Amino acid sequence: MSLRLAIKVDVDTDRGTREGVPPLAEALRAAGCPATFLFSLGPDNTGKAVRRIFRPGFLQKIGRTNVAGNYGLRTLLSGTLLPAAMIAKRNEGVLRAVRGQGFAVGIHCWDHFAWQDYLEKWDLEKTHDEFAKAAAEFERVFGVKPGTAGAPGWQANANSFRVYDEFELLYGSDTRGPQPFFPRVGHETFRTLQIPTTLPTLDELLGRPEYPMEKIVAHYRELLKEAPDGYVHVHTIHAELEGQRYLDLFKALLAAAKAAGVEFAALEEVAQEILRERGKVPVCEVKAKTIDGRSGTLAVQGAPGFGH
Repeated sequence: MSLRLAIKVDVDTDRGTREGVPPLAEALRAAGCPATFLFSLGPDNTGKAVRRIFRPGFLQKIGRTNVAGNYGLRTLLSGTLLPAAMIAKRNEGVLRAVRGQGFAVGIHCWDHFAWQDYLEKWDLEKTHDEFAKAAAEFERVFGVKPGTAGAPGWQANANSFRVYDEFELLYGSDTRGPQPFFPRVGHETFRTLQIPTTLPTLDELLGRPEYPMEKIVAHYRELLKEAPDGYVHVHTIHAELEGQRYLDLFKALLAAAKAAGVEFAALEEVAQEILRERGKVPVCEVKAKTIDGRSGTLAVQGAPGFGH
């Protein structure tokens, strides 16, 4: 079995949905690469993210990743000086077209800004209500219940895992780490499989002197080469980046992976394969930690513990 690569697309904003998703879907189809699109379904409150200015590393990230150029003025004012667009309602055709082209779809969030910035302050009821709004909108748009979700900014905790269990998702992808696992927080273990992001995201590399633009694809290629046979790498991309300004770079990455013999995999199929041998899946503690190239803390997979 060769190395496999699964693509997860986080769609954060109204503009990313409208302008970034269609070309990404076209590029993925042309490469014969399945992907899972995770949609933000409620208000686009991206403008409120300016409150993160005091978070360690945030200003540095803004400077090196050209946030203003990549997201656009309309998006950066959304929810503050300009009204927050209701993303799913404005872009139902785009969302349904993606599913109609054979891609898997799932929930990113209801309100990206709120989940990323306030999840840790919410109690279980608030977390449930926020996810339930996204689930109801997902079902309205697609006519089916959601089977997967991946949280904004890799923000997850015991309450969000409890909610995933309640909604009986096939899997979640809210963490960073090396392998699929069942999450544990404290003494509580959760039923919903986690398939973590294994590779650095593009915005974690952009603007860093050790990763000039012309070497980014080569860097990803080296990371893929280092993985053992049969391993599944999970790469999270963003409609606002790889779907717009960095679309050609993403196409080059897909071509390089294909040329290296990497097999493209669908996350849903990977999850089903893993769950057929549920007893072999490790249970791992999830903790909030920093990741190189990203501001703030993320939900990160710890060392395996006892079996599930």
